[in-house]
Amino acid sequence: MEYTERQKKIIDIVKKRGPITGDEIGKILELTRGALRTDFSILTKNKILNSKPRKGYTYLGEGNTSGSKLGDKQVKTYMGVPSVLTEEATVYEAIVSLFLKDTGSLLIVKDGYLSGIVSRKDLLKHVMGGKENHKSPIGMIMTRMPNIIVCSPTDSIHSVAEKMVEHEIDSIPVVEENIQDKKTRYKVLGKISKTTITRIFVDEFKKK
Repeated sequence: MEYTERQKKIIDIVKKRGPITGDEIGKILELTRGALRTDFSILTKNKILNSKPRKGYTYLGEGNTSGSKLGDKQVKTYMGVPSVLTEEATVYEAIVSLFLKDTGSLLIVKDGYLSGIVSRKDLLKHVMGGKENHKSPIGMIMTRMPNIIVCSPTDSIHSVAEKMVEHEIDSIPVVEENIQDKKTRYKVLGKISKTTITRIFVDEFKKK
């Protein structure tokens, strides 16, 4: 499996400092343990790291990093074009955009970086609440960072599929990290959805 740059950093930290707790790793990377939860899950499932209560993570080895040929395919090969709006757009504009583009979610940006995401369910709740769609900015109802699951273009299809299952979501923004003044921001590059992943598997089986 092709691991993300962050996952490689985690492996390196545990190699050098293990046993080490998730909180200690988070402090080194300047991220919360919650933000690293998916990375820890992938590395322990693939038996790269071992986790023990109170002791933390230890390094097991990288003998299981090969993964399946299909699962190792990278996101950048398959990611689609995202539907993007700014925070100033109204709920009405979001509804029109969502249905014209026939998509399940819209990515919201501010100053060129990902700031939120809004789904069909979010818009439906707003409409059913009887609120003014033409005046309400989309920023009022979107899910904001850092509560958005993202992936990088070099992540494997397998790791992204795991994120979707774990967090019960239908699509994930593909982003490029930009760290300024110790603050991580994300430039939107694309998106990948359950439909895309399903199509990859179907096409792969057709080849056999």
